[in-house]
Amino acid sequence: MAAIVAALVVVGVLVVALVVLLLRVLARLNAPSTTSPPGPTSATSPASATNPTGATSAGVAEPGRPAGGESATDTADLAELRRQAERAAADVRQHAEAAAAEIRRAAEQEAGKAVLEARKAAEAEVGALKAEARTLKDEMNELKSDLERREQRLVEREERLDAEQRRVEARDRDLAEHERAIDDRVAALETAEADRARELERVAGLTAQDAKAELVKTIETQAKREAALIVRDIEHEAKEEGDNRARKIVTLAIQRVASEQTAESVVSVLHLPSDDMKGRIIGREGRNIRAFESTTGVNLIIDDTPEAVLLSCFDPVRREVGRLTLEKLVLDGRIHPHRIEEIYERSKQEVEQLCVRAGEDALVEVGLTDMHPELIALLGQLRYRTSYGQNVLKHLVESAHIAGMMASELRLDPVLMKRCTVLHDVGKALTHEVEGSHAIIGAEIARKYGEHEDVVHAIEAHHNEVEVRTVEAVLTQAADSISGGRPGARRESLEHYVKRLERIEEIASEKPGVEKVFAMQAGREIRVMVKPDDVDDIGAQVIARDVAKQIEEELTYPGQIRITVVRESRATEYAK
Repeated sequence: MAAIVAALVVVGVLVVALVVLLLRVLARLNAPSTTSPPGPTSATSPASATNPTGATSAGVAEPGRPAGGESATDTADLAELRRQAERAAADVRQHAEAAAAEIRRAAEQEAGKAVLEARKAAEAEVGALKAEARTLKDEMNELKSDLERREQRLVEREERLDAEQRRVEARDRDLAEHERAIDDRVAALETAEADRARELERVAGLTAQDAKAELVKTIETQAKREAALIVRDIEHEAKEEGDNRARKIVTLAIQRVASEQTAESVVSVLHLPSDDMKGRIIGREGRNIRAFESTTGVNLIIDDTPEAVLLSCFDPVRREVGRLTLEKLVLDGRIHPHRIEEIYERSKQEVEQLCVRAGEDALVEVGLTDMHPELIALLGQLRYRTSYGQNVLKHLVESAHIAGMMASELRLDPVLMKRCTVLHDVGKALTHEVEGSHAIIGAEIARKYGEHEDVVHAIEAHHNEVEVRTVEAVLTQAADSISGGRPGARRESLEHYVKRLERIEEIASEKPGVEKVFAMQAGREIRVMVKPDDVDDIGAQVIARDVAKQIEEELTYPGQIRITVVRESRATEYAK
């Protein structure tokens, strides 16, 4: 294509050159002549008149030249130009023919190349089609072989199925024969069983229905005993496993708590520098002691005890305020009604600050924050309250530690458990002012000051006055029992202790078949001896369970009580 374009450009250039040459010839032929027309020359022409040199003008013939020479010259020039034009035209024609021949050759070469390329492409496409056809042919051959193999397998499978069907049919025939033989044997056995039953009825004197009822009764009794034994074993295993796990958790909690023993009373003793101070405390006609008791609300007991007076009050906080007031009065020496009132107000504020500080210290010790100030103050007041000789605030802190440890062992929230236990006895700070159980009072106070409902429920349910519904309440009860029941935690009066032991023995003795009852280990274990002829092993288990349940319902005691029922089995034979 490039050669064709070049040839066309050359032809175009030659055509343009030829056109230019022809235009030049035509312009030459059509141009006017520069000489004057032929005729006689005027002697008086302006040219000769004005020529200063006196030369011959262009229009006058030179001497010896004919008059028509210029026309012949123009004809010759015209002929020459015509010949040049013809030669140029012949050259152009020749060049054009050569360019056309070149163009034809280039076109033929391009056409040949195109035909060659088309032929090559067609051959390549034909080769690809042949290869694809061979591939398809191979695939068809493979599919044909696969179908043949599948047909062969199907034929073999049909043959196996036919053989299996023949075996199944033979087995069915064998089974039918066996069934007929079994039916015959069953009929023979039924006949023999009927004969045996009639013979047994004749020998035993019982009908089949009576024998069946007696047999069912015997089997039922035996099944009940076996079921009771299985239930007892399961309960024993579950109880043993639960006791072991609970014992482990409780033991770890107790081992990790080290609290001091407390033995405070409801009476405070104030030591005086001398017995003369007693008279100053009493005052003239008992004026000072009456003013002190009316201001503080604390009874002042002055007896023969040397250098000591007693302060008695049911409210421990008020008793502490009175003790502090009297101590400051003794140190100051000025004892009169006005001074008593002044010192009392100061001591009251100081005790209130001490209560708040004690509550804050207790919360810091158990790792709690964000509690209402009124609850902190009530907790601090429990610093001066005791329960069976155990300081209540220390009991709360100890219970919180135990509950946190048990919660960690059980993968519960230790912070929530500490909050439940540190507030479970907060109602004891107001039992002398508000009627009701300290658990219910504490729950109302906690609810009033925005504590969580789980905390409120644990407080109100820790003495089972409300049905226990949460794990936190159960652990609060456990921590309270552990803290109060550990050795050295609380004191118990002898009278109450004896009454509790007597009632425990009475409960066990009231059960049928009980022969003797022994309370052991300070009432923490009971041995119940039963009559072996009246009580069997299952009955002994029932007695132990009933005694434990009745003790739980009627008595209040720290820790737990173990009930052991002992049944002696005797076998007597005589050798003759």
